[in-house]
Amino acid sequence: MKYYFVVGEASGDLHTSNLMKSLKAYDGNADFRFFGGDLMAAQGGTLVKHYREMAFMGIGPVVMNARTILGNLQLCKKDIASYRPDAVVLVDYPGFNLKIAKFVKTRLNIPVFYYISPKVWAWKEYRIKSFKKYVDEMLCILPFEVEFYKKHNYRVHYVGNPSVDEIDTRDFKNETFSGFIAANELPDRPIIALLAGSRKQEISRNLPSMLQAVKGFEDYQLVIAGAPGIEPGFYDKFTKGLPLKVLFNQTYRILAQSQAALVTSGTATLETALLNVPQVVCYRMPMPRLSYWAFKNILHTPYISLVNLICDREVVMEFFAKFFTVENIRKELIQLLHVKNYRKNMLDNYAEMRRILGNTGASDRAAEIILDKLGNNPLKKFSI
Repeated sequence: MKYYFVVGEASGDLHTSNLMKSLKAYDGNADFRFFGGDLMAAQGGTLVKHYREMAFMGIGPVVMNARTILGNLQLCKKDIASYRPDAVVLVDYPGFNLKIAKFVKTRLNIPVFYYISPKVWAWKEYRIKSFKKYVDEMLCILPFEVEFYKKHNYRVHYVGNPSVDEIDTRDFKNETFSGFIAANELPDRPIIALLAGSRKQEISRNLPSMLQAVKGFEDYQLVIAGAPGIEPGFYDKFTKGLPLKVLFNQTYRILAQSQAALVTSGTATLETALLNVPQVVCYRMPMPRLSYWAFKNILHTPYISLVNLICDREVVMEFFAKFFTVENIRKELIQLLHVKNYRKNMLDNYAEMRRILGNTGASDRAAEIILDKLGNNPLKKFSI
């Protein structure tokens, strides 16, 4: 069968590449075409547009690049219509993908699957009406999303969380600290990891303050996890002259060998917890007091990090908006590195989070639902 995927960012590229792998295991004739990234391309098929050409974040960049965005939309619609897939699978990226869902469902009458629900539980609940109209099956990766959608009389599936699978099957899973530092020519000192975001705008906002916060930790070395799709030279203006390394395509390896991490909000907070690394969640926002007011009064979520949202309580400290200060970040980092009970409490809560997320097999369960809907039942049944 023919599958068309639309992905707009790095984490979607990773998760969708694994879904493609599962679909190929069930469907020996699977053919793929997609807006996506390098990891998806490695699974085969045709990459029509790279997500790097689509990642516009915030009102300003979206307005400035409106013509490009509209061009991408028209290209995507035309390409799907020409390809005539058996299924269209949309991954997060709601501003773009809901327009594609409407077109595919109303104009082409092709089954539409949504893998990785947009965060409508945080804001824009009205989008649920569009999901009901244009999406045949919603495949969620966060347990609490099922209850949220149930309140709106919308049946969805929890397939498990793909990050659980990706951490479990990662390369260098059994790597030692000495092996890691030797491979990367690093000194023999414990590591503090910095994960400053996946987009240039995020990195520019967060990394300078992160670097200030870790000044003075002389017994540790700093390693920045370079974001996929960001050229190495982009980090130079922030790190020039500093005794640290930026390593690319090694995020899991870096985290697995780190004593603590400073992490921006997003999938990275979940991955850090799954790798059992104490973390400080920090996310700088423009107009911090106004941003915090908007968070408290407009958004419908008590937390910004996935770890806290999954556990439904404060497991990791979140310093964002008006609480994003160098001093706050530094104080929390000191606690995590030097106060044993404080550190242990976070790690114990991580264990509870893993229990809530359930077993591995998210990609297989998602593939099973897609194929079942298309009338091609896979032989093996999976449970969470």
